[in-house]
Amino acid sequence: KRSGLSSQSGWSGEDYMEIYQFKKEVGKKITKFDSDFVMSRITQTDKVAHIGCVHLDEDGLIGYHPAVVPQLLLVVSGEGWVRGETDEYIKVHSGEAVFWDKDEWHETKTDTGLTAIVIESEELTTSSLISLEKV
Repeated sequence: KRSGLSSQSGWSGEDYMEIYQFKKEVGKKITKFDSDFVMSRITQTDKVAHIGCVHLDEDGLIGYHPAVVPQLLLVVSGEGWVRGETDEYIKVHSGEAVFWDKDEWHETKTDTGLTAIVIESEELTTSSLISLEKV
């Protein structure tokens, strides 16, 4: 089990994906240096991290595959569906993040299009993200 992470209500087991929020509403107001913005922290890592942007068009798909290292998918626009190692798809929207652990099988798909930032690292910390309770 990843330390510092709480399991979501209704979800059990060690290898289920986790859904988080990084929306403006869960961020912190920053005023230092006469600033006026909201920062939603994502992650911190001491090891190498690969960061990319994925663009899924209408009916786009990232096929079912295992995560080579822990992976965080941050939906920045659009919406879609994600699943881990079960057949249950969970709808995700802009401002939500999905975490998959190393070796966890997963898939992402969309009907209408989706753009996301993907962060992959052997050491990926999600403790600063706000957990999205399953409804």
